[in-house]
Amino acid sequence: MTTIRFYRIYDAGMAVNLDELEEAFAEKYITSRARFRRIHPKSIVMDKPPLVLNMGQITVEAGGKTYEMSMSVKILDIGVISICIICDLGESSPAVLYETALSFGDKDCLSDHFYTTLKTLDEIFSIYIRDFVIEEDFYEDYTIYTVEKETDAPDPVSLFLCDGTDFSDQFRDETLRNVLSYSRNDKVIISWDGALIISPESPDDIIDLIEYANVQVFEFRYYDRELTNRIENMYDDIEDADRMYWFWRMYRYHGIMVVTMEIYADLYEIIERVNNLIKVTEDVYYARVYETALKEFRIGQWSGSVTRKIDVLRENYSMLSDEVRIQHSYFLEWIVILLIGFEFLFAVWQYFI
Repeated sequence: MTTIRFYRIYDAGMAVNLDELEEAFAEKYITSRARFRRIHPKSIVMDKPPLVLNMGQITVEAGGKTYEMSMSVKILDIGVISICIICDLGESSPAVLYETALSFGDKDCLSDHFYTTLKTLDEIFSIYIRDFVIEEDFYEDYTIYTVEKETDAPDPVSLFLCDGTDFSDQFRDETLRNVLSYSRNDKVIISWDGALIISPESPDDIIDLIEYANVQVFEFRYYDRELTNRIENMYDDIEDADRMYWFWRMYRYHGIMVVTMEIYADLYEIIERVNNLIKVTEDVYYARVYETALKEFRIGQWSGSVTRKIDVLRENYSMLSDEVRIQHSYFLEWIVILLIGFEFLFAVWQYFI
C-alpha cells in the first residue's frame, strides 16, 4: 500500500492535561492513546502516551483531481498538536506517487483543512485551559511517504524536492546520506523535509518515531524564539529602568529579576520534558532511526541555541542581583552616615542647650 502523510505541527506554549482532554474530546471524536505495536513496550519509553483523535474523512482537490483522505490529530502533554492528513493511494505506480506528491508540493490546498481543524481544537481547548492560544502562523510541515517495495517508489530525491531535475551525484549523495535498513526488504530514507519508508509490513512505529523527532526539534525551535522575545523584552525593561530615579530603578530591577527567574524555572522544566519526550532503550534499529532523524533535523543546533539563551537569562539575573545588592549596600551606608550625622547634630544641640 502506498500512502502520503502530510504533517503540520503546532505548539500551545504550555503543558496540557491529557486525561482531562481525552474526556472532553471523547464526546465528539474517536479517541485513543498512541503506542508502538511491533516491539516490546519497554523498548521505547514515553511517560505519557499522546492522545490521538480520529477526525474522520476529508475531500481535497489538487492538480485537477479529487482525493478522499483521512485526518488524525496527536496531542502531547508538552503542549504540541500534530495534525496528520493521510492520502491512501492503494497499489500505485511510482509515477502516480510522484505526480500526487507534485500536486501537493506547496501544501496550499491542505492549508484550509489544517486551519479548520486547528480552530476546532482551539475552541475545545479554550473551555478547559485558561488563556489557551495556538499561534497558527508558526508551525512545522513534514511529509512521510510509504511504499511496500522499492520498485513502487520513484526517485527519492525528485520525490522529496518535487522536482524532476537531473541532479548531480554530489547533490544526490548529500540528500540520500541518511539511509537505514533492518532487512533486505526494507529501507528508511530520512531528509530534512520528508522521509521515504519502504517496508512490506506496517511501518507505523517508524512513522511515529520520525514524527516524534520532528516534534522534539520543533519544540526547541519554538522555545528558541520564545527566549529571543523574552530576552529582548528584558533588555527593554532594563533600559526603561535605567531612566528612573535610583530608588525606583532598584524596585524595577527587582521586578525584572522576579519575572526572569519565573521564566527561567518554567522554561528549564519544559526543556527537560522535551529532552525526555521519548527514550529508545533496547531496540538498536529504532534507536538509530530516531537518532538519525534528530541529527538530520539539526536538534543539536536548536538545543544549543536554547541552552545559550537560558544561560543569558541566568547571567542577566545574576548581574541584576549584584546591582541590586550593591545599591542596597550603598543605601545602608547612607543610612548609617545620616544616623551618625543626626547623632552628631543632636550632641551639638544638647551641648549648647
